[in-house]
Amino acid sequence: MAEPLKRYGIGYALAPKKQASFIQLSLINLAKERGIDLIKIDTDKPLIDQGPFDCLLHKLYGDDWKRQLKHYSSENPNSLIIDSPEAIERLHNRISMLQAVTELEIECETGTASFGIPKQTVIYDAKIVSEIYLENEGLKFPVIAKPLVADGSAKSHKMLLVFNKDGLRKLTPPIVLQEFVNHGGVIFKVYVVGDYVKCVKRKSLPDVKEDNLGRLESYLPFSQVSNLNNCEKNDDKYYKLMNLENAELPPLSLITDIARGLRLATKLHLFNFDVIRDNRVGNRYLVIDINYFPGYAKMPNYERVLTDFFWDVLNRKDKGFESLKKVNCEKEVRVLVGSSVCGEDEGALPVSPLKIEENENPIQV
Repeated sequence: MAEPLKRYGIGYALAPKKQASFIQLSLINLAKERGIDLIKIDTDKPLIDQGPFDCLLHKLYGDDWKRQLKHYSSENPNSLIIDSPEAIERLHNRISMLQAVTELEIECETGTASFGIPKQTVIYDAKIVSEIYLENEGLKFPVIAKPLVADGSAKSHKMLLVFNKDGLRKLTPPIVLQEFVNHGGVIFKVYVVGDYVKCVKRKSLPDVKEDNLGRLESYLPFSQVSNLNNCEKNDDKYYKLMNLENAELPPLSLITDIARGLRLATKLHLFNFDVIRDNRVGNRYLVIDINYFPGYAKMPNYERVLTDFFWDVLNRKDKGFESLKKVNCEKEVRVLVGSSVCGEDEGALPVSPLKIEENENPIQV
């Protein structure tokens, strides 16, 4: 008589919107067939009073939740937690987020594709915004203005394309100024689930012609940037650029190396990162953003990919499961960086003396 299938319980604590998109019936049923039960954690009750779970999946923030996770982990040392709050919080700061890319040790052969990050600087003081000279920071117009905090809130997604000095004066720090790089209107989203890596193409911001800058407003929200080239949309070339079918994916080996390197550098198992191709150098790619626990339901065949990941973690077959065992409460040292990495001769941009130290960072998570 065959032995009954061993069952595992994975408790999940997700915000309502994330739960609605991720916990689909198709995922629940497929996991159940593999002996994995997905169990909703009641966030109105103490975590310690629930479970115990073989694995805990979460995307909640705040000091109270961190305390609950630490308490739960101490009482249930064999329960795996995906992922450490401290590791996740690194992605809540747009400077420390991309610093992870500069930590990668990936050998790039001469003449092949290279990678890096855009040049960027962070400003904390409103007075400095109106006085800053982009040239001193290695930047020029247009620049992308992003909130320093990237915690998934509506406010953190409010990004602007700034075309001149007047636009800078209207910004509210703390804010990151990042170089805008023409990239053919295509962005590559790379999903990482443990050892699994998947790259897909998506439409992005259109290219901006330098000779148009003088005729543009001081800044535009990202939602309106698509209207920049209305006068050019009758041009066949424009449509060709926006045709995703014609956009060539980055080299798979490069994307896989970056994904695995970021997994080690961040100690995270569920994330995605956005990549663009620098039009100035056709075989150069820039990592512009990293997000924790993204919208996996948009990824092809996400149910199988996630179920396989859960199975590997629960059966200790996932190569990185050691980092899931305990909730780490040590603080990480963060560095503010400019532009560097594989295939680059120049070093990182120096941190401007106008910026405050990282331990004074007013980020609330």
